[in-house]
Amino acid sequence: MTAAALELYRYRQLLLSLTWRDLRVRYKQTLLGMGWAVLLPLAMMLIFTFVFTRAVNVVGSMKLSMPYPLFAYLGLVPWAFFSTSLTGCVSSLVSNRNLVTKVNFPREVFPLSAIGSALADFAVAGSVLVGLTAYFHLTTEWSFSFHRSLLFVPVVILVQVVFTAGLGLLLAMGNLFYRDVRQVSGVAIQLWMFVTCVLYPLPQSGSLTARCLWLNPMTPIISAYRACIAEGRVPLNGHFAYAAVVAGLSLVVGWTCFRRWSHRFAECI
Repeated sequence: MTAAALELYRYRQLLLSLTWRDLRVRYKQTLLGMGWAVLLPLAMMLIFTFVFTRAVNVVGSMKLSMPYPLFAYLGLVPWAFFSTSLTGCVSSLVSNRNLVTKVNFPREVFPLSAIGSALADFAVAGSVLVGLTAYFHLTTEWSFSFHRSLLFVPVVILVQVVFTAGLGLLLAMGNLFYRDVRQVSGVAIQLWMFVTCVLYPLPQSGSLTARCLWLNPMTPIISAYRACIAEGRVPLNGHFAYAAVVAGLSLVVGWTCFRRWSHRFAECI
């Protein structure tokens, strides 16, 4: 795997070029451009805030440590990064069939470029947090202060990227062999969001439901974003360590399988 990583590093300029191409294609002939990376999670935040505070009025029973709009945005932005990355990875090999069959270079660049373009959207959408935290700091009882926990955010991002890359490599390869993977993964990603703490806090930690939800690696990851940014604490606990281990294993398995079967890509595409 070390040799494969070094080979991929030699083709880093190609990876950057493909990432930039994916971004240009995604926002070609759009009025807002990368503004859509902000508008979509912001619109979803407003919709769910209305649903949970006005239509259903369940926010009061959630016992949140921060305003619900901020809670929702801190879940929706990482989840948008995760879902957009996997969706792009699934079709990354099939949509680049001419390059896959004719040019000799590491095929990992295709799913990784999909993750890279989604990471750029994530960075743009994440910048809105500055305005949101300032607004709620000034208009509500909740207050924000700079903590050393903010320095841990890059670690959380790294764990999410590693986990996403492992799954993305497996999905890209699987969709090349069986086109049903794209359909199944689309439904699975949508359902996955509702078993992750994107829009609601976890139940009491001692319950069976909570223990099952913590087994989902995305639950500790999204909880870690909220802990670092809005709660001022570093999530150095067993849940995040578990997510980091699962992320590492997923990358090893995904990369190994991808490399082992890459010789069949040209004949299956």
